This record gives sequence, structure tokens and C-alpha cells, in this order.
Amino acid sequence: MKKYIFLLLLFPFIGFSGCNSTNETESAYSSGYSTPEEEGISSSAILKLVEALEEEQPDALHSLMLRRHGKIVVQGWWAPYNPHSRHLLWSLSKSFTSTAIGIAQDEGLLSIDDQVISFFPEEVPENPSINLQSMRISDLLRMNTGHDQEPSFRQMQSDNWVEAFLAHEVTHKPGTHFRYNSMATYMCSAILQKVSGQTLLEYLTPRLFEPLGIINPTWESDPRGINVGGWGMSVTTEDISKLGQLYLQKGMWEGKQLLSTAWVEEATSLRTSNGSNPESDWDQGYGYQFWQCRHNAYRGDGAFGQYCIVMPEQDAVLAITAGSNDLQGILDVVWEHLLPAFEESPLAPDQESLDELNTKLKSLAISTVKGEESSTLAADISGRSYILSPNESKRASISFDFEKATPRITISSEEGVESFEAAFQQNILGSLTSPYLVSKQVAVSGAWTASDTYVAKVIYYESPQSVIHTFRFEENRLFWDRENIAAFAPPKEKQFQASY
Repeated sequence: MKKYIFLLLLFPFIGFSGCNSTNETESAYSSGYSTPEEEGISSSAILKLVEALEEEQPDALHSLMLRRHGKIVVQGWWAPYNPHSRHLLWSLSKSFTSTAIGIAQDEGLLSIDDQVISFFPEEVPENPSINLQSMRISDLLRMNTGHDQEPSFRQMQSDNWVEAFLAHEVTHKPGTHFRYNSMATYMCSAILQKVSGQTLLEYLTPRLFEPLGIINPTWESDPRGINVGGWGMSVTTEDISKLGQLYLQKGMWEGKQLLSTAWVEEATSLRTSNGSNPESDWDQGYGYQFWQCRHNAYRGDGAFGQYCIVMPEQDAVLAITAGSNDLQGILDVVWEHLLPAFEESPLAPDQESLDELNTKLKSLAISTVKGEESSTLAADISGRSYILSPNESKRASISFDFEKATPRITISSEEGVESFEAAFQQNILGSLTSPYLVSKQVAVSGAWTASDTYVAKVIYYESPQSVIHTFRFEENRLFWDRENIAAFAPPKEKQFQASY
């Protein structure tokens, strides 16, 4: 058990509204914790940062944790997101994969100058091109494989992703053409498994996760059991911050060198140019699975706002999880409000501002559906089964139970039956079982937004994703709209229609 386990709140099944950071000042800032002022940051500046993030991107932020001089000075979770639930990292996973390659090179298992095809003699196509033969691990790490188009695992008909990757045309000489490429990171994972006989998770457990206190991380795998590397990892917000702190400390953790200083410096420096826009944090260059940032910072970065931002000049690390479609907007707010707040020396105690910040952090929450608890139609609709028109998602029927205090919605499809409850003005926790979901744990709220319209908001709180279901009832017909938030799916799905 971590020493600060008392910080974590116990959540009721209904009313999940306060799983946040700092409780009482005297208990929150124990070993490993400090006040913002003690580490040279004003609490009022951090409060303005949080308020600006909420104002610029309502309901988009899921968590943040700021470390300064190695101490956690602020942390917060927007309920139902919470300290102990893992969060899907998407491409922030790449920075952990890079770390594994660095450790493997330190151990002599491989060199990043090794040719990629040398590890997979059985999967290399006949008469491989000169460009494919020239591709090295370093090209995989810096997204310089030479591909004109990123190989996509979604288009790979074979269970052998390595073979499919090597068969993809390498148009450019490796090292000359930046192309963001998640399958290149997958290949790093495949190489590591080849030389170590272990998956990424297995390899990193004694070398990284256990020393850092990262408990039970998960990682998706390909059909052959290779961790996908470029995405699919899930850890907590604190775990993200620990990776950043390790890199800030040049690979040193509690007196032990987990990762060589040489690797840290190489991986987090400019290894390839990728643009020239001085206002974009995506045009500052790329290292080994780390993006260069403005203001001499660098970051691990995942879709929809999963960030591990390392600021060496400020001796600070900021971890963020989110479900945003404006990633530059998050960084712009960080640069505007946080960077000017760093001072070299401790500040005078400011209990009033600290209390105000703590009060704000304890109240963070994603909004629930606004509306009425019931409708005159509810009794008539309750118990009905609506038969859906033929649809691509193979959903067959949907029914509603509005007689209970927490309405239940049940959806039948070829995969089986999905059922969830929706609480009024609060979230109710549950789980879904569809094999296509990246996160199965949900928090759901619902309300009648009009006399004929019921809306349910489903937050997949182990991922960035949410889905807003809008059900409009018209005599014996149902019109069902789905809005996907922070998901690799169309924002608005084709409307489902059903009849009773």
C-alpha cells in the first residue's frame, strides 16, 4: 500500500462526485507531497490554470497532476475519473515502449542501429527493397521509417502484423521522411519480444514498473500475443507523472539508475524535424517517441489529450488525461498560466489561496445530463421493446424501464445483451461487456430534456471516450441518435430508427 492511500476516497455506486486530490491540508501534503508555495508556485496561479482549462474545454479534462522538485504539489480528477482507475493512454504508450528499448540497449540485448529485418528472417518479403533493408530501430523510434503512408493494423488481413508491416512499401530512404507511424512502435515491441522472450509488460515489470510503484498496468496485444506498443496501454495519472519524473531525473529513481542518462538525453532531444510553425507544439521536432515542445519542454503524447509534459528548466512534470479534440488548446493554456507561475524560491504560505484551490479540486466533475427526472410518456414507454431497423452495428432491439428510481436501458444485438442504468443529476457506475469497447467501466447519468426526449450520457471512465444517447419518442416510433466524444468513430452516427 502506498503511504498516501488515505488520500483516496471510497466511492458509492451512485453519486460519484468527489474523487479528488487534496483533502485536508495537514494530511494531503505528507511524504512525497508539498504545497505549491513551498515549491515556488502560487496556489492562486494553479487555480487559474484549472479554471482556464475548464472554461476553454468544458468537460474535456479528466485529471491532472503537477510535480515540482520531485514533490506532488497539486492533483485533481474530474469525477467519475478518479485516482485509482487506470486510463487508456493511446499514443502516450509509445514513450513507455521507447523506455523499454532504451533499457534493452543498456542491457546489450539490441542496438538501435540494428536493421529491422535482421530480427524477422521468416517474415521478410522476397527481394526486399533497399529502403526496407536500410530501416533500423532508430528509424522506428523517430518515425522515419520511409513510409509514405502509415501502415494500418486495421487494414491488415493477416494475424501476422510483423509480416504485414514488412510487406508495406517503403517509398523513401529511412531517416529522410517523417511520418507518424504507430505500427513502427509496434515493431519496437515485436523486436523486444524477439530478443527478450517477454512481452513489453513482462519485460518492464521488474525493470520499470515495480521500481516506480506502477501497479497492474495493462497493454493490448495483437493476435499473436505481442503488446501493440504504439497504443493500448492503461495506467493511472500518477503513473504517468512517475515516468516523466524518471526522465526529469535522467533515469535515476530512489538512488538507482533504471535508465541510462545517455538514453534519456538522446530520446528526449531533437532527432528529426517535422515542421516549422513556431506556434505549434507539433512542429517542434521529434525524439525517440517523445515530442519536442515549445519553451524547451518535451512530452509523451496520446490522442484526445493524454500528456506527460516534462519541463526541465522549471524542474517540473505535468500529467494530464483528457477527452479533447483540441490538443493544442490544452497546451496553450498550460503555457499561458503555468509557466509564468514558476519561481526559483519558495513563496510565503498562502493558506487562504491554498484552501480555495483545494475546495476547487474536490469539486471537479464532468457534468451530468440536465433536464427533468420524469415525463408523462415514461409510464407508457416503460417495458416496451423497440425493434430496430437493419443497421451496420447489428443492434436488434432496445427497451426502457422507467419505473425504477434509476432508469435502465437494455440493448440487444448479435453480440448479446447490453444493459445499463442512468441516474438523475449524478452518475451511477456499471460495466458493459461488448468486445469492441476499449473501456468497459461506465458512469451514466440521464434526464428528460423534453417531454418526448430522454438523454443518457455514458462515460467510459477508463478511457477518454463518452457517448451521448438521445432517444426521441413519437407515438410507436423511436429515433435514436448517438454522439461519440473523444473516440475513433464518427462524431455523429447514423440515426437508428425503431418501432414498437
